[in-house]
Amino acid sequence: MFRGSAQVAAGHLTKGQLRSAAWQRLFRDVYACSSVALTHEVRAGAAALLLLPGAVVCGRSAAVLWGVDAAGPDDDVEVTVPPGSPACTVPGVRVRRWALLPDQITTRRGIPVTVPATTAVDIGRAPVPLAESVVLVDALVACGATELAAVRTAAAAATGSGCRRARRVADLADGLAGSPQETRLRLLLHASRLPRPVAQHTVLDANGDFVARVDFAWPAKRLAVEYEGRWHGRPQHVASDRARLNRLTAAGWRVVFVTAEDLRDPDLVVARLAALLLG
Repeated sequence: MFRGSAQVAAGHLTKGQLRSAAWQRLFRDVYACSSVALTHEVRAGAAALLLLPGAVVCGRSAAVLWGVDAAGPDDDVEVTVPPGSPACTVPGVRVRRWALLPDQITTRRGIPVTVPATTAVDIGRAPVPLAESVVLVDALVACGATELAAVRTAAAAATGSGCRRARRVADLADGLAGSPQETRLRLLLHASRLPRPVAQHTVLDANGDFVARVDFAWPAKRLAVEYEGRWHGRPQHVASDRARLNRLTAAGWRVVFVTAEDLRDPDLVVARLAALLLG
């Protein structure tokens, strides 16, 4: 990646060559070889290193650098610049002016980025549906980028716009979900009037031997709830899934599977579970 004007000034390229199919434009005056796949990470690096030197990648863009699928290739890159930085409006970049402390900044693959706990707080500040923020914070913790305690400590110390919301998001996160839909299912169960289930419960048989780990459980009722993503229906998973279900059934457990389609009618999901818990 390079600044087009710098390469033209140095005589390495002409303006005509810069417009050729050999190069692709990422941002104003920022180019890359046409063979480079324009992922969000590539665009974030271009924004922080070339377009706005001194900027730090933050928010959802920082989450991408930490390994979370938080933004697509065409989504705006989020960066933070120091207060007093010259005003700039750049298509494709969302600029925030904020004074970051030295311990809130690190580098990831050579790109200045907020540390994971600060990234989580920034995600929590964003004015988007609360569940979507919790999904991303859960993912940051689940992938090992940070610990939930660190996120909550950072949220407790946060000030300024959105700090209360960030603390709420940190409180709702648990970092245990294996997928975004598991987080959404957990939030649904916790918001309902159902007794709060145990997350990631380990089921043992009468001999104390391991049977399975389930997403959510009411152990006293031997009732488990599992989120079933589309990948479970693939041929390579069917046999192992059926064997696992048979082990749970043999151990006296009932299992309710919830799909993405089910989550579109949350009242029905809660009603089904309530009927089983009362039965």
